[in-house]
Amino acid sequence: MSAKSIFINLPVRDLAKSTAFYEAIGCTKNEMFSGETASSMMWSENIVFMLLTHDFYSTFTSLPIADANAASGMLLALSQESREAVDAIVAKAAAAGGKADLRATQDLGFMYGRTFADPDGNVFEPVWMNPAGMGEG
Repeated sequence: MSAKSIFINLPVRDLAKSTAFYEAIGCTKNEMFSGETASSMMWSENIVFMLLTHDFYSTFTSLPIADANAASGMLLALSQESREAVDAIVAKAAAAGGKADLRATQDLGFMYGRTFADPDGNVFEPVWMNPAGMGEG
């Protein structure tokens, strides 16, 4: 882990279900920082999704936990290595209990993106960009 990393803390209703979902989309569970109230899901060396039960999440804030199925608080873009990788992660997300294609596919030629939501409604936007083609659009 480098000095510049990001830990995305997400409240989840069902820790086991959410852990399985994040494994299905390509994360690796870090057992050292996981337990009964949290799962540390490594997306990359420097990006970690911390899945926290509602009770545990509540120890970090006095604000109510938002229902991501009812309101949008953030959109998380995940870069992918190809258009096919975008399609593959969306398919994995849907098969693992998420919702695919919350909006129309974005295809600008040099950029291709889709969306999916995890079981708690958090929205992800896997995207592939071809930097060589960016001047064309």
